[in-house]
Parts: sequence; structure tokens; C-alpha cells
Amino acid sequence: MATQNGQEATVGEQSNAHIALKILIAGGFGVGKTTLVGAISEVRPLRTEEQLTDASTGIDDLSGIDRKSTTTVAMDFGRITFPDGITLYLFGTPGQERFWFMWRDMVYGAIGAVVLADTRRLADSFSAIDFFEHRNTPFIVAVNCFDGAKRHPVDKIRKALDLAPETPVVMCDVRQRDSVKNVLTTLVQHALNTDTR
Repeated sequence: MATQNGQEATVGEQSNAHIALKILIAGGFGVGKTTLVGAISEVRPLRTEEQLTDASTGIDDLSGIDRKSTTTVAMDFGRITFPDGITLYLFGTPGQERFWFMWRDMVYGAIGAVVLADTRRLADSFSAIDFFEHRNTPFIVAVNCFDGAKRHPVDKIRKALDLAPETPVVMCDVRQRDSVKNVLTTLVQHALNTDTR
């Protein structure tokens, strides 16, 4: 028991402490990071999207996502507050390689990351996975189940991405709030159970 203002406080008592947790949402270009943040944020998400122009021809690979007309050029930001005093701050990273230099600053202070994957463009996830593995940052892989995309068993996705056995892989629909909640809950649990020393 601890003493506070002359009164004893027991372990089971509720605390008024506020806990802020920073989470990165990463992955390849056009995988659904902006949609994920928008589906769950309790505040209107801050977005830095710009229209794709002819200047990106030959730079941004639109294979399989040819309907995409905008791109994130800095980050997406959202927030979720829980009644127990925990707030999650979500930072969606830009997907194109030319913006990856920002990831080094964005990862500072994060408890973990969600690497969003698209089975039609699975190789686009490798860079994000490598980034977090080399920095010993806990991460999970969330496979965004796009309409019309072929479904694959989790064990095959894990093998294709060469993931460690302890790295969680979850299927999700980033348009659905409950699905995104499951993704974030899985990440927080994984981060709490990971020794990053």
C-alpha cells in the first residue's frame, strides 16, 4: 500500500493517471492506412492527402489499386480515448518510398506498430516489417481483406512474409470500426507482452 495525502491507497483502487500510447500505422502505398485511422478516430482525423498527378507516373506503382486518386504525403493522425484514462494516438505513415525518411522520427516513443498488408501486393509490406524488426519495435501484421482479393490462410501469409512465430497476424476490414478495434487491441496486448530490452 502507498500513502497519498495521508490516506492509504490500495492496489485495486482506480487511478486518475492518464496514459497516452502512440501507435504507428504503416504499410505499402494504397493499403488502407488512411481508411483505418478514419474508421476508428473519435476526432476528425488530420490528413495530409494530395491528388495523384502525372508527376508520380513511373514513381508510384498503382498496380492493383488503379482507382486510387490521392496519397498521404506526411501522415494521418487520429485519437481514441478509453474511460479508464488510456488514450491511443494513431499516426499513419506515408506509404511511398520517397517519404520513408519521416518514419525515423515518427517511430520515436511508439509502443508498437500495425503493418497493414494487401495480399495482392504482399511484397509492399517487406520494407515496413524490416524497419520495425531492425528497431526492435513490437508490431503486428493486419491483412486488409479487400473486396475481390483472394483470401489466404494466416500460416501461408506468415510464411510469405517470413515472420517470427510470436508476431501476430490478423485479418481485418479497415472500413469497419469493430475490425479496427480488434487490430489495435491485438497490437497493444502484443506490445505489453514483448520485451524490447
